[in-house]
Amino acid sequence: MVGVTAVSGHDTSFGHLIDERRKWYNNRRIIALNAWIVLLLITSSTNGYDGSMMNGLQSLPQWESAFNNPSGGMLGLLNAIQNIGALAGYPFAPYMSDGIGRRKTVFFGATIMCVATAIQTASQSVGMFIGARFLIGFGLTFAANAAPMLVTEISYPTYRAPLTSLYNSLWYSGSVIAAWTTYGTFRINSTWAWRLPSLLQGIPSFLQFALILFAPESPRWLIRKGREAEALKTLAYYHADSNEQDPLVLYEFEEIKAAIEYDRTVGSNVGWKSLIATPGNRKRMRIIVAIAFFSQWSGNGLVSYYLTKVFDQIGLTDASTQLLINGCLQIWNLGWASSAALMVNRLGRRFLFLLSASLMTLFYMAQAICFAEYAEHGNPASGHAVIAFIFLFYAAYDIAFTPLIVSYTVEILPYQIRAKGFNVFNFVVSVTLIFNQYVNPIALAALSWKYYLVYVCWLAVEFVFLWFFLVETKNRTLEETAALFDGDDALEQIAHRAEGAQDVYEDGSLEKKDSFGADNRVSSA
Repeated sequence: MVGVTAVSGHDTSFGHLIDERRKWYNNRRIIALNAWIVLLLITSSTNGYDGSMMNGLQSLPQWESAFNNPSGGMLGLLNAIQNIGALAGYPFAPYMSDGIGRRKTVFFGATIMCVATAIQTASQSVGMFIGARFLIGFGLTFAANAAPMLVTEISYPTYRAPLTSLYNSLWYSGSVIAAWTTYGTFRINSTWAWRLPSLLQGIPSFLQFALILFAPESPRWLIRKGREAEALKTLAYYHADSNEQDPLVLYEFEEIKAAIEYDRTVGSNVGWKSLIATPGNRKRMRIIVAIAFFSQWSGNGLVSYYLTKVFDQIGLTDASTQLLINGCLQIWNLGWASSAALMVNRLGRRFLFLLSASLMTLFYMAQAICFAEYAEHGNPASGHAVIAFIFLFYAAYDIAFTPLIVSYTVEILPYQIRAKGFNVFNFVVSVTLIFNQYVNPIALAALSWKYYLVYVCWLAVEFVFLWFFLVETKNRTLEETAALFDGDDALEQIAHRAEGAQDVYEDGSLEKKDSFGADNRVSSA
């Protein structure tokens, strides 16, 4: 397990409760917990694998001949159909995550994806291939709704932000594997040149199918379902070596209960309308919808799914070279995104987002200039410069928009609306992806380098929005982060109850008079 930056004690409300001897590398329970978290993080790998695989397949003559050289609308459909499948699952995913639990929802999604990848691998027609990709997107919706929420809800407090940020960063782990797999299978003179990459897409789902039901369930979900003893036992087992009287465990346990009770008190409505029912929720959803849109409309869609078309327009037409550059780009992306994920507590979300938006604008403008120079004068050096600026642009994108869009979304949403709010985020991402996948190849073919200017202007708009509306959330517990948007009163009530939890033992039971007037008793047995 890679090391992550812990939060220094004096910077956090819970810092003085952290046992400095418990580290990610020397505590067996935290190591076990992080191993379960890795099983959840690879959900993102499935998604990343798909984008890179479709890029690579477009460079494989074996795939193109098998499906009658798809182009234009058919090529757009082949790329977009996974997100269309995802759209079909969105009405149901949050209800499953909140209803049957995070683990079982991941299991349900993984099961569908295992079946779908088998169909994709065995495809005998373009219709069969499209149907399989639809099912992959449908199953992925359920797994991708529950997995990052479970990561953020079970992580050890000091490692929560970097681990949740690694979720979307590991999109590139799947992307790396797909890029180099298609590079290797390029030399197979049969349909296995594309069937093998299709088969390997199912590995993360198979691992989750086999193991996820043995992972811990979210203590927040357990408390919400009235299973407080199980929640306390889970927190104690992984965060304090089974010591249910550990001060940190008590602080977490009481703070979770206080936050859930506060949400019940201020808003009993947990339907979709609750997402915009209060000023705090409207602030949250404004930011969430914006960053979801920005994540796919920052110019990255051109390279993510149509890198081959970009290369063709700058004179780089050799399939082997295209696949090699794609593979190197994915490794580059994984390195930058993972490094940024491990620095979120030190540098802060706001700083990383603003730095990312400003550098993306600069490097995308440079791409447009070099692209125009090649288009007008055919200068090979300009074409090579486009490739260099693609790498620099992605480094800028990866320091914020890869690691933070998921972790920031789930941490600013209170438990009551977390599943639905995160579902809205995923829905917006899918809608913008579908638009990108249909429009980008058409616009690029029609406008060539001028299409880049559209994104340059839009990136400047993104920077202005982030400057005025993004809220810093570093070095807070999950409940405190979510309460930031509800005003000082919410923060004080939740913190007050949690801080009083350390001296509330009586006869092997936990007793506390909460901030909302109700007695709470949880058996420690």
